[in-house]
Amino acid sequence: MLAIIQSSAVVGIDAYPVAVEVHTQKGLFRYKVVGLPDTAVKESEDRVQSAVKNSGFKVPEGKTVINLAPADMRKQGSALDLPIALGLLAATGQLTTDKISDYLIAGEMALDGSVRPITGALAMAIAARNTGLKGLLIPVENAEEAGVVDNIDIIPVDTLHNAHAFLKGELDIKPFVTDLENVYRDSARHIMDLADVKGQAHVKRALTVAAAGAHNLLMVGPPGTGKTMLASRLPGILPELTFEEALETTRIYSVAPGIHMRNKLVLNRPFRSPHHTATTVSITGGGANQPIPGEVSLAHNGVLFLDELPEFNRSALEVLRQPLEEGEVHLRRASYSITLPSRFMLIVAMNPCPCGCRTHPQKRCKCTVGEIQRYMSRISGPLLDRIDIHIDVPPLRFEELHTTAKEGPNSAEVRASVKAAREIQRSRNGSKNSWNAHMDTSQLRKHCRLSESAMSFLEAAVLRMGLSARAHDKVLRVARTIADLDGDEAIAEKHLAEAVHYRSLDEEVFF
Repeated sequence: MLAIIQSSAVVGIDAYPVAVEVHTQKGLFRYKVVGLPDTAVKESEDRVQSAVKNSGFKVPEGKTVINLAPADMRKQGSALDLPIALGLLAATGQLTTDKISDYLIAGEMALDGSVRPITGALAMAIAARNTGLKGLLIPVENAEEAGVVDNIDIIPVDTLHNAHAFLKGELDIKPFVTDLENVYRDSARHIMDLADVKGQAHVKRALTVAAAGAHNLLMVGPPGTGKTMLASRLPGILPELTFEEALETTRIYSVAPGIHMRNKLVLNRPFRSPHHTATTVSITGGGANQPIPGEVSLAHNGVLFLDELPEFNRSALEVLRQPLEEGEVHLRRASYSITLPSRFMLIVAMNPCPCGCRTHPQKRCKCTVGEIQRYMSRISGPLLDRIDIHIDVPPLRFEELHTTAKEGPNSAEVRASVKAAREIQRSRNGSKNSWNAHMDTSQLRKHCRLSESAMSFLEAAVLRMGLSARAHDKVLRVARTIADLDGDEAIAEKHLAEAVHYRSLDEEVFF
């Protein structure tokens, strides 16, 4: 007897439909899974048979063939356990119902018949809706994640027996709908306040400009000057995720292994800070057979912070060029070819030399000229060109450490000004390339027109500093953001002067 169950598999962050075809017939016992299954899918034989038996059902005794269509795409993971188990019951006459064709089914089976959570539930819910199915049978633990998708019934089940009873009409399970208000309330977290950082008013200003225009930022300074502390405050001054951004970010985290945020809607902007020993694959994503999101994708709609920048592997840094320019990363391997979103703010920090004391006002640098050159050469010019803002972070004076005065605006106040500047950009730039950092050439010419005096000022700065064409455009974009923060329609010389100041490290440190 033949039974067909609708299920799904995930490639990258997208799910595609998989038809689980189960055929049983009399003969010598044989259990075979075809359709490019990986090891986890092949091992489903033992899990499914034990789950079926321990749930009180009969295990097929003859020949059983399970085909996973389309047969030319590799199937990975344990999400096909539950549809295979229900397919066995349907093929042996233990589940007779037309209701089974209305639902996409996914879940991992335990040996006792209980259903365990899976990865990619949100992507599967979207795939089920796009396929025109009525609903999705999903493990209970995945219901909150999948329940944010509208126009589809999310049916949470905890055992094979309950899934069987629901499909036969013997058990009524109400569709799960995620309470977004409750989720937003539970996601509220303590925001590390920018006002807690002592001194460094000019760096806080640079962070504000970076947040307002989604610009990349580089901090250079001796150890202990607050670079990491300042970077960790950046998510607190960024606007909250929109619902569309939250869905897009959750899709990435839903398929990422070992991420504790799985099975919940991601509502806070990601802040990723990989160790400097991170490999190229861990930064970009990928894998031998199954594409796994890397740090550039996990930081999508958030912040990627690289501390001790020169300590990173050179190749791991160079692969940042494409996502910084395009907002996505293209992964090409022998067994797959996918594109993952990776629009993030890059914040990097580094010491001015190997010992870190080169720019310290009191400590003496012990590094030779050759050591400093080798240290700086670990970072390529093209990568630095893609960082909009360079800022020096000096050591704090003793009186700054012990001051009791208010240390500038707090994160809530800064976020308000950042949101106002971004609203100006959104209304001016439209939905495509909304933020100033992402403006294309035509938008740059249209929205960054300069007066004659401002043009002369910029020309002198470019000639004096030897800025590249890309750096010239970065200055214009940053100046546009500074003008937006001031509420000015035109870019003035003062806006250009501040933007040029943020490129001063080009000549002071790197060249």
